[in-house]
Amino acid sequence: MTAIPQGESRGGHTMTAAAAPRVVAARQSPSDLTLSFVDEATVRGVAAAGGDAEWLLADRLAGLAAFAALPIETNPLYTTYVDLRNAHLAEVRPYTGPAAVAGGAGKAALLPEGAAAYAEITENRVTALVLSPEAREAGLILETLADLRARDPELLRQLLEGGCALPENDKLAQMTRALWSQGLLLRVPDGVRLERPVVLRWIVGAPGTALFSRTVISVGEDAEISVVEEQVSRGDPMSATSSEPSGPADPQAFFAGTTEVQISAGSTLSFAGLQDLSLRQVAFQHRSAVIGRSATVRWALAQLGSRVIRSRIDNTLEGNGSTVEQAEIVFGSADQLFDLTSYTRHIGRDTTGNLLSKGALADRSRAYMKGLAVIDLPAHGTDSYLGEFSMLLSRQARSVAIPSLEIDQPDCRRVAHASSVGPIDETQLFYLESRGLDPEEARKVIVLGYLEPVVARVPLESAQDRLRELLEAKWAAQTVARPAVAAASVA
Repeated sequence: MTAIPQGESRGGHTMTAAAAPRVVAARQSPSDLTLSFVDEATVRGVAAAGGDAEWLLADRLAGLAAFAALPIETNPLYTTYVDLRNAHLAEVRPYTGPAAVAGGAGKAALLPEGAAAYAEITENRVTALVLSPEAREAGLILETLADLRARDPELLRQLLEGGCALPENDKLAQMTRALWSQGLLLRVPDGVRLERPVVLRWIVGAPGTALFSRTVISVGEDAEISVVEEQVSRGDPMSATSSEPSGPADPQAFFAGTTEVQISAGSTLSFAGLQDLSLRQVAFQHRSAVIGRSATVRWALAQLGSRVIRSRIDNTLEGNGSTVEQAEIVFGSADQLFDLTSYTRHIGRDTTGNLLSKGALADRSRAYMKGLAVIDLPAHGTDSYLGEFSMLLSRQARSVAIPSLEIDQPDCRRVAHASSVGPIDETQLFYLESRGLDPEEARKVIVLGYLEPVVARVPLESAQDRLRELLEAKWAAQTVARPAVAAASVA
């Protein structure tokens, strides 16, 4: 069952339930994050540890210069909503060398059931890198960027020089461009169509560490591939399903990762992302896709963990007839903060964009959902929809939705946006309770049904099951926490 929450948010105005006055920490900008290691000495150290060529060092230094020059937010609509008050990163230090490869990382037994290929990086160590016989025979390439640097340095240069598909105007993406030490390449040859997905898993969260990674996905012509990416913690007891937040004195970890996609003509990429990091983690994600003629990218992203998550997705529809389908869900608890931004640019003719963001926010969690669809002058026949919706599960939860359009070509099939922020629909609760469900079970059915569209798009059955289990656990955590939160607000 899918629910549309009551209430609306237009032009950045937010409707929320009234809350008792309380003292909150002041917002902080990235300049207050005291990322003291973002400097030329560290960049040169990372380059030296990886044995970088001169062009790659120059590319890193260009990223560092852009980081220093750019503001945290270039869009004036969104500047107000930069909020990193829960990030305390003064003590973190980055990994500088390429990931060591664990013995036996290529064993076939490590391949998950139902997967065509599998890569697992645990902090600064490659713990699995396996291809199925089917993927190997098809010519699929899955390797670390360090291996690519040794095997084919010219290909690495073609893929990375100039920042690849990373947004040039994003300060934090340019920081990752300067400091990345780990990375993966997934390359799909022309004409290859794999039924089973490639699984990429990042296991991070050692206190006081910072991991910068890049994942490059290159899909040839008339190809089809599915990818499941998991970002999970190293068994930290402060899990994302905990109802108690960590305090400012607790050591945090930092993860900055990019996914840079090039999709050639006639191809399809289905990408499912599951983020379930610890509440001791701060994470910055950047995903970008350049989509060729008659090609399609499908994003299905679930944001469950991390104390602070800042996610940006850039879709560039270059080719005529290209398509992007994007769905991102959030389930927040404790005092988590989710900052989600998407930019979709229509350039080719007859392009299609269908973007949806949904949030369920409990306890004192907050979400900012910001999206911009740009229809350039050549983009005749565009069909573009952008929807952002949040459901508030407590009086202390907050959400902002800002869907925006910039239209230079009036000859469009459809250009539309919509947003709403509000509590669970009481009529839906009444209906379910009239059918015999108790109030708490009725709320659960509505909320989990509301988030199901992303779950159903995950192309690996075991990952679907895991995501449903995590959503159930998040529900249980916020349900247990609700009486304590209510008592605190009364006090």
